[in-house]
Amino acid sequence: MDTENPSAPTRPQSRIPGKNHPRRSPHAGVIHDNARHTTRFTVIGNHLAQHPELSALAIGLGVHIQSLPTGDLVDIKTLAVRFPEGQTRIAAALRELETHGYLRRTQERTADGRVVTRTVSCNKPGHRQRPAEPPRKPARRVDLEKRRPRKRLPEVPRPSHPHPALLRTATDLLAGLRRLDPRLLLSATDTERLAPGVAAWLERDLTPTAVRDALTSGLPQEPLRRPAALLAHRLTAQLPPPPPFHAPAPPPDARHPLQTCDGCERAFRAPGPGRCRDCRPDPAAAA
Repeated sequence: MDTENPSAPTRPQSRIPGKNHPRRSPHAGVIHDNARHTTRFTVIGNHLAQHPELSALAIGLGVHIQSLPTGDLVDIKTLAVRFPEGQTRIAAALRELETHGYLRRTQERTADGRVVTRTVSCNKPGHRQRPAEPPRKPARRVDLEKRRPRKRLPEVPRPSHPHPALLRTATDLLAGLRRLDPRLLLSATDTERLAPGVAAWLERDLTPTAVRDALTSGLPQEPLRRPAALLAHRLTAQLPPPPPFHAPAPPPDARHPLQTCDGCERAFRAPGPGRCRDCRPDPAAAA
């Protein structure tokens, strides 16, 4: 049996690093009977609860201070009243916590000139809380609407003679469209901007009924997102041509007043006194 096995280990291997836990006896040590806390509990790090250098009193005071709400007193006299240990032992325990970074105590001067001690409890040594930022004012919906540019309506035709009565008829026509289709409910601003376009149609010899039918016929079935923009497009794209030009009729001949003929005293019409047509001399015979 002089054959060597090259794969056999030369010496016993040690335990894997990280798994060298102390052996625990199944019949000794603490057994936990825990219940999950949902209210009135404090999260404490094991670095404090199992600190290898702090005394039991310092660990207990550190846990007690971290469980207090902000603003409670943690000076030596107050803690001495709360716990049976005297002020000397409590002061020594607080110095331990301060040495290991669980407490920070600074002296500050108040506005009235008094010097007070500020105590800051740190649940993780070396961690410093950033200064609280001032709360941001929530953006109001009105502010967002002001920042968002509002889409302007397309330009509509303009009447050549914007008479107040014509614009009033156009405004009434636009305000009555909602009775035909509730989707055509317009604001006062949109109505004011569209009224000149309707007046331009009425100025071209169209009746209000014809203009109303042109604006409301053939509307889509889906909801109208911008009814004013749709009406502005129709007023511009479907603008009818001007009516045909008719030359004005010549004015009737003016009727002269009656005159009395100087020759035969017969009445005839003429711009002034004189002779009638029969009593006038013939121009050819006179020549």
